[in-house]
Amino acid sequence: MTNHLLEVRHLKKYFPIKCGVMRRTIGHVKAVDDISFSIRRGETLGIVGESGCGKSTIGRLILRLLEPTAGRVRFEGTDLTSLSKSAMREMRQHLQMVFQDPYASLNPRMRIGSLIAEPLLVNKKASGKEAWKKAEELLEVVGLPQNAMKRYPHEFSGGQRQRVGIARALALHPKLIIADEAVSALDVSIQSQVLNLLKDLQNEYHVSYLFISHNLSAVRHISDRIGVMYLGRLVEIGDKKGLYANPLHPYTQALLSAVPVAKPNAKRERIILTGDVPSPVDPPQGCAFHPRCSKAMEICKRVRPDFIRINEAQSAACHLYA
Repeated sequence: MTNHLLEVRHLKKYFPIKCGVMRRTIGHVKAVDDISFSIRRGETLGIVGESGCGKSTIGRLILRLLEPTAGRVRFEGTDLTSLSKSAMREMRQHLQMVFQDPYASLNPRMRIGSLIAEPLLVNKKASGKEAWKKAEELLEVVGLPQNAMKRYPHEFSGGQRQRVGIARALALHPKLIIADEAVSALDVSIQSQVLNLLKDLQNEYHVSYLFISHNLSAVRHISDRIGVMYLGRLVEIGDKKGLYANPLHPYTQALLSAVPVAKPNAKRERIILTGDVPSPVDPPQGCAFHPRCSKAMEICKRVRPDFIRINEAQSAACHLYA
């Protein structure tokens, strides 16, 4: 049996641009443009990049909340992209998601106990009393008191609501949890609590994470490996130690140069990117990053670089290493 829990191969998502009375397609927004990666059992893969680079779209494509334009997503050897809607609903008990805004993802008319028990009842994993007891246990696991069971989402803080979202995601004992900007809306002190909770739960439940965030510090804290995205494409992927110590792609280098350093006297060259992020409607030919790259060569403007292994721990899509 392969050690890979999830395998994503050549995944694409193009959103059509409609125009006129006849709603004619005049172009496409290339939100995700040929992405490939894998996640091992018990591993956390972090995905980072600027807003609008396609990170959140990847999570929704894996769960089939959006249908991919092309590519394959295999979960434990099963091709999720070929499953029927009913079969995919059945499969989702093994794949859960924690959303960025916990208040928007929780039904404000339902009590917390009912919200957590609902997945168990819908999937017929427990009767009413059993589901309620399991919900109480899950609340304790995520550090909330039992009296929270009869309260509503609006009665909690953002961090507490996110804990409710995590408890709900854990209800069916999933093998993979996709955390989409799960701490970005929280205060810094609460962020660390939620990140530590996720790590503790990973050790207890042996769950894998796809951790999507623009917060480089949060991703470094929780991830085993990290993928860096730019304009719908992966530009680099590697283990966190190697990637943070020796970033290979010029875009990764620029991103990490902006991370605050703990030592006040430590010197770090700050890389300032010029220009704006190109439009995903009409991305540049060749390497998408070349208009902003200080190391761009002539080939970068014409040929899209292959994603190749550079060393034991890192792979990148850059002509500097071809």
